[in-house]
Amino acid sequence: MHELVSQRGGMSRRAVLAASLAAGAVAAVGATAPAATALPADAGPAPAADWFADPPRSVRPKFRWWWPDGLVDPDEIAREIDQIADAGFGGVEIAAVHHSIKDKSVLDTARHGWGSRPWLDGVESALRRAARRGLTVDLTLGPSWPVAVPGITPDDAAAAQELAYGRASVTGGTTYQGPVPEPVRAPASGVTRRQLLAVQAARVDTANSTRKETGLDLASVRDLTATVTGGALTWTAPADGDWVLISYWQRGSGQQPESGPHSSPAAYAVDHFSPAGTTAVTDFWDSLLTPSLKVLLKAAGGAFFEDSVELETDGLTWTAQLPDAFEKRTGRPLLPYLPAVVLDKSNQVFAFEAQVTRQIRHDFWETVSELFNRHHLLALRTWAHSLGMALRSQPYGLQTDAIASAAILDIPEGESLGFKNLDDYRCLAGGRDMAGRTVLSCEAGAYNGTAYSTTWDRFLRTMGGAYAAGVNQTVVHGFSYATAPQVSWPGFAAFSPYNGAPGYGESWGPRQPTWGHAEDIAGYLGRVHRVLQTGTARADVAVFRQTGYTATGIGASWFTATGIPLGWTHQFLSGPLLDLPSATVRAGRLAPDGPAYKALFVEGDFFYGSTPTLAVSDARKLLKLAEAGLPMVLFGAFDQALTPGVPGDGETDRLRALMARLLALPGVVRVTDKAAVGDALAELGVAPDVRYATSSTLLNAHRATDDADFYYLCNGKHAETVKPAVATIDHDVTLRVTRGRGATVPYLLDAWTGRAVRLARYTRDGDDVTLRVTLQPGETVIVALGRPGLFGDRYGNRPHAVASDADDVLFTGRGLTVRAGAAGSRTRTTRLSDGRTVTTTLPSVPGPITPAAWELEVEDWYPGSDPTRTERVRRTLTLDALAPWSRIPELADSAGVGRYRTEVTLPDGWTASHGAVLELGQVSDTVRVTVNGTSVPPVDRLHPVVDVGPYLRGGENAIEIEVATPLINRLRVAQPSVFGTTARQDHGLVGPVRLVPYAQAVVS
Repeated sequence: MHELVSQRGGMSRRAVLAASLAAGAVAAVGATAPAATALPADAGPAPAADWFADPPRSVRPKFRWWWPDGLVDPDEIAREIDQIADAGFGGVEIAAVHHSIKDKSVLDTARHGWGSRPWLDGVESALRRAARRGLTVDLTLGPSWPVAVPGITPDDAAAAQELAYGRASVTGGTTYQGPVPEPVRAPASGVTRRQLLAVQAARVDTANSTRKETGLDLASVRDLTATVTGGALTWTAPADGDWVLISYWQRGSGQQPESGPHSSPAAYAVDHFSPAGTTAVTDFWDSLLTPSLKVLLKAAGGAFFEDSVELETDGLTWTAQLPDAFEKRTGRPLLPYLPAVVLDKSNQVFAFEAQVTRQIRHDFWETVSELFNRHHLLALRTWAHSLGMALRSQPYGLQTDAIASAAILDIPEGESLGFKNLDDYRCLAGGRDMAGRTVLSCEAGAYNGTAYSTTWDRFLRTMGGAYAAGVNQTVVHGFSYATAPQVSWPGFAAFSPYNGAPGYGESWGPRQPTWGHAEDIAGYLGRVHRVLQTGTARADVAVFRQTGYTATGIGASWFTATGIPLGWTHQFLSGPLLDLPSATVRAGRLAPDGPAYKALFVEGDFFYGSTPTLAVSDARKLLKLAEAGLPMVLFGAFDQALTPGVPGDGETDRLRALMARLLALPGVVRVTDKAAVGDALAELGVAPDVRYATSSTLLNAHRATDDADFYYLCNGKHAETVKPAVATIDHDVTLRVTRGRGATVPYLLDAWTGRAVRLARYTRDGDDVTLRVTLQPGETVIVALGRPGLFGDRYGNRPHAVASDADDVLFTGRGLTVRAGAAGSRTRTTRLSDGRTVTTTLPSVPGPITPAAWELEVEDWYPGSDPTRTERVRRTLTLDALAPWSRIPELADSAGVGRYRTEVTLPDGWTASHGAVLELGQVSDTVRVTVNGTSVPPVDRLHPVVDVGPYLRGGENAIEIEVATPLINRLRVAQPSVFGTTARQDHGLVGPVRLVPYAQAVVS
């Protein structure tokens, strides 16, 4: 059977416009306060069952929504908002991205570029529809990235700047006569102006040379700028060695946003370090935002968004304010030190003696960081708040203090593609939590070359570890607008084809067979976010970082490699965070009302050869914290500490005097071997909130409310590229009760089903609760420790099991219940928390059942009559054995939805004392299960085993397993020029599938 199905659907434009009055009413309510800046989802207790089961839109995952600039139709925009809302997601981020369109002339930027009238109409349609559906709409600050606006030229003061250099060699004793050396790199297209900043001479010192850098003698640097006449220079080099003339030219970088042009006139990247650059952005937006759009932003607007700071130049990123800012910060002029910081295609060119070179570069980038945070992020945040919007940003890409930036932002964001490992997230989490903010977002699920072959399984494995590192919001990468000129089925995709091959990330939506199951994914992610945005984050240790970069993959000594596998959690702090109001100590905890760190760990600066450095101002802060009772461990020769920047007169002596006082305190331990860090913490009486008896791949995150501790546990790894692969874990885990002490019980929160159930088997020793955790690779579990009665719990203070030889112990509607399968004795012994030991006899139960045959009905997806239409061909097969579609001849190149049906027979004596779990084995990609016509709750994609006991009966039982696949196998043959090199993939139900019966009986 053939069926043509359009991706388009939903309300017409007339209906959308007819609803505008209702949207206006919503907007008026929203306008009373800037709701977008009230970021905590719910910082209070979670007593009701639906608190977890039905998370609000505000905490549900969002989509990065790619538009081909303004070539969009308001009707289609409204339909896509409906599609995203119907699938259970909470918001969108409108981004102009179209790397897949090589012929940019088809987009006609003069008529429908970014910021044009059609683009604004699309934004208005999105906001109106989102207001009705309860979604939020985020807007990128410019088209693509980095932040750029139309109307400025590369020569404008507001445009991104670079410092280019020129050089000429001069032999000692000879005279250079000629023009000032030209820049070694030609200017970018459109750059017509330049300004000579300085000309210097410096003697070459080969002792300071490196493989890539020419060594120079700092004391020999001389300023020749005043001798330049008419662009020419005459200078005689001293006879004591070889010399180099260096010229410095300030000019525009000419950088345009990625994959442009996006607008007419063209947009150019702005200066991210000056008020002029930020003003250019805000002035442009103020000219775009009509009164009606401003009202709509208050109703459905979420945040303005800035992608990672990818300022690209062949020279040194620059701004005209740098020399003055450097001198104000350090008390020294910048120009004599410029040789040590100038760049050529991201490579250092010159170097002085190693230590002073490190110090110069540190001072320079700290100055850049201050300018970026003050003139760019802080100014943009203030402006966004004036519109009732938040500011979300990926504050990395340069050598700036991203940890401090994260404390400024309403919502800092990382990314699964660019981040090397989980410590990159922990940097941003430190800034977020010290500033008392709630959300750490992630651009999630971008994988190189995996368009239309990405599985939700892979996405979930990626995010599992990120959540443990502090992430609590996902912006899924991404959802492409339906169509654009000259695109092929299944529609426009922002990144595919990409240079003739499958591109980055995925284009989720109705074009995907798995979209019918996307609500299960959205529900799971929303529940995880619900928990991880409640209360306040807790971390065991703060790691002090002298240089606050992130997206580097550089972790912490001992903690990253050894501490995490033992249950420890850590975050990174940089100097500016110690100036925040939260940086106080109470009862031995740093930021006691926030992350409540139990100790501070300080080690050498990884970014500068692990040198033990501290600024004098930071050393004073550390001393004050330690004197207030904060335990500290210092790793390295901090008795001989150095300043990170060039020291002033007597500054090193002052630093070392402070360090001597610090190291003499009883709560401070210095170690010289990283293996001794754990012992040092134990000596200080510091222990993690989560503990395992043996090294484990279990990761954890801890949130605390006034009434409960929430522990998110994931069987993951520090980085996806780490070998070997994660294996199943099965061991005891001890969790610390920090809130709601007294009658505290553990609850298991199932993020797939939304169920919160009281755990029935555990032990308690004071504030420690120990339970068994068994997790497959990537699988997660959430445990809440709180008072009886949370989540609708009705068991009060009933006894629980502390030990049992049953397979499982649980609370059911009938009371404390034990379960066991067919193997072993029918008698089970359970020891209870009130001291009793109870023996229970279980009814007999059949052994596991493997279905002998399956009827498979496949909805096979093909290209339709236009790029947004899909033809669905239905096929029916009988299978004697399960196999991936790629190995079934009729389905070898198929993609779509398969419904597997079988029957199993259970004994006539089947009663409420019997049940079974259905093990699906290998299945790809998404799956739903129906038993006897009743849909069972969503299946954990990373552990596809579901309890179907309530749906079974004696006699014949019908089981249906619906599986949806990615599109790649069909696209391999439908578009071989793009996808033909991708290997055919194994999708479908592979199994083995088993129905495993159990018996159960009430213990107490």
